[in-house]
Amino acid sequence: MNKTIKVDYLARVEGEGGLYIRVKDDRVVDVKLKIFESPRFFEAFLQGRRFTEVPDITARICGICPVAYQMSSVHAMEAIAGVKMEGPLRDLRRLLYCGEWIESHALHIYMLHAPDFLGYPDALRIARDYPGIVERGLKIKKIGNEIVSRLGGREIHPINVRVGGFYRLPQKKELTPLTEKLQWAAEASLETIQWVAGFSFPDVHQDYEFVSLRHPREYPFNEGRVISSSGLDLAVSEYEDYFEEEHVAHSNALFSRLKTGGAYFVGPLARYNLNFDLLPGSVQDAARKAGLPPLCRNPFQSIVVRAVELLYACQEAGRLIAAYAMPDQPSLEISPPAGVGCAVTEAPRGSLYHRYQIDDQGIILNAKIVPPTSQNQKTIEADLHQVATQHLHLPEENLTLLCEQAIRNYDPCISCATHFLKIHREDL
Repeated sequence: MNKTIKVDYLARVEGEGGLYIRVKDDRVVDVKLKIFESPRFFEAFLQGRRFTEVPDITARICGICPVAYQMSSVHAMEAIAGVKMEGPLRDLRRLLYCGEWIESHALHIYMLHAPDFLGYPDALRIARDYPGIVERGLKIKKIGNEIVSRLGGREIHPINVRVGGFYRLPQKKELTPLTEKLQWAAEASLETIQWVAGFSFPDVHQDYEFVSLRHPREYPFNEGRVISSSGLDLAVSEYEDYFEEEHVAHSNALFSRLKTGGAYFVGPLARYNLNFDLLPGSVQDAARKAGLPPLCRNPFQSIVVRAVELLYACQEAGRLIAAYAMPDQPSLEISPPAGVGCAVTEAPRGSLYHRYQIDDQGIILNAKIVPPTSQNQKTIEADLHQVATQHLHLPEENLTLLCEQAIRNYDPCISCATHFLKIHREDL
C-alpha cells in the first residue's frame, strides 16, 4: 500500500499548521507536523526595550496563556536582581496562574478536544445534542477568565503584572465572591473528570522522556527545578546546557530536543507523571476513581489529565483566596544590574522557558523564549508515526481523523511557537 495523508489546515488548534504522512509498501516512511504560520519576531521586539516593559510585551504572544509568558518573563528579570517573591505577592501570582489553567484547560477539553472522542466536527454540534455539557464547560472557563480579570486588569493580555509584583492589589472583598463560584467549578471539574474518563482511548503508549518543573512542596506553577523521567534534575539556569533548538525545513517554529538528540514531552501528562504525589489527596482520589493510574503514558488520555489539573486549579484557587491577606505594598522596587536571568514556569501546555540579557541601564540586549509547543514537536511527530503505523488498516478518512486527534492531544499553540528571530530555510 502506497498513499499520502495530508491535512492542509488543522482544525481546533490555535494557529495554522498541517499534517503530512507518507506510506510506502505498507510502511510509514515520512511524518511531518507542518507549521507554516509566519514568525512574529517577539524576541526581536524585546531587544532595546527596558526590562520593565517585558510583562506587557510578552503577554501579547498568546491570547490563551498570556499569564504564563508574563510569569516566566518577570521571574527571569527578578533572577537577574537576585529577588525571590514570597508571601502574599507570591500567592497572588499563583492564583493568577490558576485562573489561566482553568480557562485554558476548560477551553481545550470542551471545545477543542472532546469533539474528537464524541464523533462531532466541533463543539457547536455537541451543543445541539448536549447543551448542558457545553454550557458547563463555558461556565468553568468563564470563572477562570474572571480570576485573570480580577488580578490582571482584563481577561486577555492582562496589564496589572509588573516586575516585582503588581501595579494594583485586589482587596479581599473583591476576591471573596469568587469562592462560591470556585466551589461550583470544583464540583463541575469532578463531573468533567468522570465524563472524559468514559471516552474510548486508542491503545497508544510510548516510553516518553517527560520533562516538567518539580517543587518540593507543591504542584508546580511558577517555581522549581527542571526534572525528567530519566533522572535529570536541573536548576533552571542549567536548562540550555541540556536542551537545544534546531530548525527544520517544514516548520516555521524551532524544534527543541535534548542535546543527546532525543525528543521529550512537556505539558499536563508530564507534570502529572512527575508530580502526582504533590496533588492533594482528594485530587489523587478523583484520578484513581476515573481509572487514571499515577503513571500514564497514553497521550490520548491527556484529556483526563487536563481535567484532573482543572480540578486542582479550582481547589488551589479557592485555598489561595481563603488565605489571602492584602500585602503592605503591591510590588518590590527592583533595579537589576547588568546580567543574564532565566526562568521556567508551567504554562497550561507545558514548561515555558525565558532567558534575557540586560545591560547596566536595564535595556534588553537579547531574549530567548522556548514555548511548550516547540518543545513537543518532535514528540508529536513520533506519536503520529506510531499511530499511523498501528492503524494503517483503517479507511483513510478515519486514519486522518485519528492522526489529527493525536496532534490535538497536545493542545498545540502554533501561534506561540512561531516567534523566533532568524529563519534559515533550505528547500530540498
